Amino acid sequence: MKLGETVPDFVADSSEGGAVRFHHYIDGYWAILFSHPNDFTPVCTTELASLACLLPEFHKRGFKVLALSCNDVESHKAWIKDIESYMPEGAKVQFPILADPDREVAVKFGMLDPDEKDSSGVPLTARAVFVIGVDKKLKLSILYPATTGRNFSEVLRVIDSLQLTAKYSVATPVDWKTGDRCMVIPTLSNEAAKEKFPKGIETIAVPSGKDYIRLTPQPDL
Repeated sequence: MKLGETVPDFVADSSEGGAVRFHHYIDGYWAILFSHPNDFTPVCTTELASLACLLPEFHKRGFKVLALSCNDVESHKAWIKDIESYMPEGAKVQFPILADPDREVAVKFGMLDPDEKDSSGVPLTARAVFVIGVDKKLKLSILYPATTGRNFSEVLRVIDSLQLTAKYSVATPVDWKTGDRCMVIPTLSNEAAKEKFPKGIETIAVPSGKDYIRLTPQPDL
């Protein structure tokens, strides 16, 4: 699956009861789909506990959040108790964990990890992250190996960049975070940039003499 493509639709059973029709469920929202290799595994437990604690941050950004693995719904429901035990007291998992025991969704999204297999030798899902826009097109995908847990602060940082750059003619430089200066995109002329960014533009001098490094305050602050 390539960036900019419409993500596949599917129907999958959910830990919250009933089936989730993916395109219907995310309609009108940004969405993020996380896959994990297996229930009742250490790294996955820490990840989903962290995700559950950060859920308000995703909601604040207008996101629907879903997780998925190749386990069935009953396994997910039992595992949630372990996840919640790893969270602050009283905190709950409040997003659906989707069941994909037949690997239908995993194949559609290209998230199977050939190096991680279940007891019968069938590949499991990798640690995939798919960020999907309101238009249901893929905006970002990241694949992690089973041995490496995800950094959800980085995921939120990238989401902030995606949402900002979708609205304004800017790009975000290395290590950017909300509140930092942005870069004017190269396709925008200096004249047009001055009109779009009344807070001002600083052009950084470089040996080539080209004025392509142009910084401006974050336009929505």
